[in-house]
Amino acid sequence: MITLTSGELNAWMAALLWPLTRILGLITASPLFGNNAVPISFKVALGLLLATIMAPGIPALPAIDPMSLGGLLILVQELLIGVAMGFAMRIVFAAIEFAGEVASMTMGLGFATFFDPNSAGRSSAVGQLLALVATMAFLAVNAHLVLISALAESFVTLPISATPMSLGAPLEMVKWGGRIFSAGLQLSLPIIAALLITNVALGILTRAAPQLNLFGIGFPITLGVGFLTISLIMPYLGTPIVNLFNQGIEAGRSIPRAGAARTPPTAAPLP
Repeated sequence: MITLTSGELNAWMAALLWPLTRILGLITASPLFGNNAVPISFKVALGLLLATIMAPGIPALPAIDPMSLGGLLILVQELLIGVAMGFAMRIVFAAIEFAGEVASMTMGLGFATFFDPNSAGRSSAVGQLLALVATMAFLAVNAHLVLISALAESFVTLPISATPMSLGAPLEMVKWGGRIFSAGLQLSLPIIAALLITNVALGILTRAAPQLNLFGIGFPITLGVGFLTISLIMPYLGTPIVNLFNQGIEAGRSIPRAGAARTPPTAAPLP
């Protein structure tokens, strides 16, 4: 007859529960897996599958009852680590959407907004277009697989422990949040430059021919130039978007490194 002690049951429960919490945190916060269109049952099933695969390679776990206060604190810490790693990649998509917002406002298309179910807010048409392009590029370069690889690496970089992680991890997250504005401005800079030249030309034309109706001809011209510029730069957006993906994955890796205060070797970047 097989007999199991309470300590063995607690060890088996912790070996699955704590890694699963970190994995579900990343799945919930990441831009692709955490999409509202993905069913919750699929997210949980994916988390269980990944936890089952990664559990044998996870370093030794602390001998703490998962239902005790210490076990619950470990559970909360694992959830925060997973959410922070997924949110690092979410910032990349927020920067791309911000570039679309800036482009829409500059070309006079700011009124064309739609409801975004992911953020539960309004998003511009150009922003949603760039977000769809980024999602396709995210899948095309297998960035979702690299993100899962970074998650598996985090269990070695920052093992599951009762010791609280250092304050360097939240600081890294705050610093990475600034990339929303800098990267968004860099992506939208060609559109802004083209429309700035267009507005200067319209201003000179208005001064030369005051009888022209600037509001009548300015809006369709800026709108047309904006769409033309977007169509011209679209084939060249692949490189900067993939670079942003690399930076987002490295930012996700740096969170466990900062929490553990040590730097392991990193995996190869995206192609």
